Amino acid sequence: MKRVVVALVLTVFFAGPVYAQTCSTQAMSKEGKPLAGAAKKSFIKRCCADSAVSKDGKPLSGAAKTSYVKKCMTG
Repeated sequence: MKRVVVALVLTVFFAGPVYAQTCSTQAMSKEGKPLAGAAKKSFIKRCCADSAVSKDGKPLSGAAKTSYVKKCMTG
């Protein structure tokens, strides 16, 4: 069990910046203009939360998801 937790944490730290970059580039309005301010932050947070999946393809939950979303947003 300990190895699974360590693997999840490592996955979160190494995959986070990749998803953050794609989420920030997807933050566009319906007119095709880039989002800014609170709208952009909200979009990126939702995008990161939606992309929080484990190596096995199962959705993350609890502390692992919180850590992943935080890392994704700052990456």
